[in-house]
Amino acid sequence: MTVAETPIAAILRGQRATGDGVHLVARHYRKGVRLHPHMHREAQLVYAARGTMQVTTPKGRWLVPPDRAVWVPALSEHAIDVLADIQMRTLYFELPWLKREARRHSLDAEFVVRVSPLLHQTILALFDAGNDRERTELLLKLTMLELDQAEDSATFIPLPQEPRCRRAADLVLADPTGTHDIETLAREVGTSARTLSRLFSSQTELSFKSWCQRARIAAAIERLSTDANVSVKQLAADLGYASVPAFSQAFRQVTSKTPTEFAEQQ
Repeated sequence: MTVAETPIAAILRGQRATGDGVHLVARHYRKGVRLHPHMHREAQLVYAARGTMQVTTPKGRWLVPPDRAVWVPALSEHAIDVLADIQMRTLYFELPWLKREARRHSLDAEFVVRVSPLLHQTILALFDAGNDRERTELLLKLTMLELDQAEDSATFIPLPQEPRCRRAADLVLADPTGTHDIETLAREVGTSARTLSRLFSSQTELSFKSWCQRARIAAAIERLSTDANVSVKQLAADLGYASVPAFSQAFRQVTSKTPTEFAEQQ
């Protein structure tokens, strides 16, 4: 596991700092790029102003479409897979600044939040070339205030750590479009359906059924992000939904958008 270079070093290659413990990095990544597991000495807020990415940590994985941002604490291992061309805007926070300015009590753990229109515009405004120190400081304060108020995202797939439960989860993730029966999975991993159900609840804080639905919707997000020609009807059938309305309702519960609205945004 490597610790990625600090933004201070990156600034020497054309990126810049705000002058007071926060550094801004704007990058464009093409579909298919993978940023292998790494960590930073600073905490970071990663936002794809356009495109979709998947962020994976030891705790689980998040699908991060354009209306989401991911918070990664300092020295937290993470990998990023680019599912559709992204315009990434990253804010790196040095720990003394964060300790002084942060409002959230949960910034010591990774999470994904919905990005409000105000937070979207605030992040983009931070990258304006003509910002002076006063405007930048106000934008940073507004960013932290909006981050504190933002709603948690439901695009997180928690990964269980108990070996039998993790094997079952991996089997589902390997084929999220399949119909997975808990009794069959339990036999495959060497336990009972009752035990596996209990493990999913305790390890992921989701029932087995809810966890599988989350995995299916994540697969739908990935497919819509990478295949411009897939129809909602075909996708619903591939994922095992009885009808398009049933699929759309499940999709909206996770993303707050219908599959069609999400595809148009992509």
